[in-house]
Amino acid sequence: MQIVNIHEAKTHLSRLIESAVRGEPFIIARAGKPLVEVRAIDGAYGMEPKRLGFMTPGTIPEDFDAMGEGEIATRFSGEEA
Repeated sequence: MQIVNIHEAKTHLSRLIESAVRGEPFIIARAGKPLVEVRAIDGAYGMEPKRLGFMTPGTIPEDFDAMGEGEIATRFSGEEA
């Protein structure tokens, strides 16, 4: 992993960030002592973001809005099932 001092990091920040996005993280050091590690985050520049939830596209049934309609109507009407 590449180690750069703070002055070099400030001078070449754009180039270093592009390298990190390509999967080449680097360390910024002060007086030769490592301070921080810079790496790309998930979802940056075309990386596939993590999908939230459990459903995949196209799995919602056509009658989704009507599912359980009869049971719901019965419960709200106060009638015994």
